[in-house]
Amino acid sequence: MPSQFDLRPGLTLGRNYYIVEYLGGGWEGEVYKVEERRTGIIRAAKIFYKFRRPTERQLKKYAQKMFRLRNCKVITQYIHRDVARIKRESVEILVSDFVDGEILSKYLTHQPRKRMGYFEAMHLLYALASGVEQIHYLGEYHGDIHSDNIMVRRRGMGFDVYLIDFFDLGRASKEKIQYDVYDLISILYEAIGGKVGYMNAGEQIHRIISGRKHSLIQKKYKNAGQLRQALENLEW
Repeated sequence: MPSQFDLRPGLTLGRNYYIVEYLGGGWEGEVYKVEERRTGIIRAAKIFYKFRRPTERQLKKYAQKMFRLRNCKVITQYIHRDVARIKRESVEILVSDFVDGEILSKYLTHQPRKRMGYFEAMHLLYALASGVEQIHYLGEYHGDIHSDNIMVRRRGMGFDVYLIDFFDLGRASKEKIQYDVYDLISILYEAIGGKVGYMNAGEQIHRIISGRKHSLIQKKYKNAGQLRQALENLEW
C-alpha cells in the first residue's frame, strides 16, 4: 500500500524519533520503523491519518486495548503515545516495540512465481490463526488483517508472525470476529497465488478457502480458534 505521509528515512518524527523506513498502512494510518533519538532503540510508530484522527477517548481505549492484549503472541508491546507535526499538521502517534521480519506482501514478491507452496502457505495460515485465536479468546478482534500489515519471519518449518497495524477502534462483535476469520482465509488465498493457485490446489485447501464465500466460511469457522483446529485435523 503506497504511503500518504511519504516520510523519508532520516526525517525527525516528533521530539523523540527518526524515521528509518515505511512498513505499511491500513484504513486508519501508516506504520513506520523509527529510531529513538537518545538511545538508538528501534521502535514501530503508527501515525493516524488526520481525516480519520480518533478522539481522545478512542485513543485511550486503543492504547488500553493494546496493553490488554500484550501477551498475545502476534501483538507487539505498546510503549506510549506521542504527537508530531507532519506537513504543518498535528498528528497522533502510537509507539510500540519493533519486531524484525519482512512485510508479507513484499515477502510474497520474492517467492518463485510470487507465491508460496501450498503446504508452506498452510503453515503460515496456522501461525496467523493461532495468534489471532488469542485475541478472539479475550473477546476482542483485529479488524484490518491483510498482507501489508503482517510482519513475517521464517523459523524452521514454520513462521513467526506479527500484526503491525494494530486495531480497529470499534466494539467487538461476533460479526467482526467472523470477519477476522474471513481475512485470514483471504491471506491463504493470496499466498498461494490467488485465482490460479486456488484452481490448481487440492481438496484440503479448497475445503479451507471455500471459494471465499462468506456464508460457507461462517458455517465452518466462528473464530480463529475453530480455524486453527480445522487446520490441525486436516488429512493429507
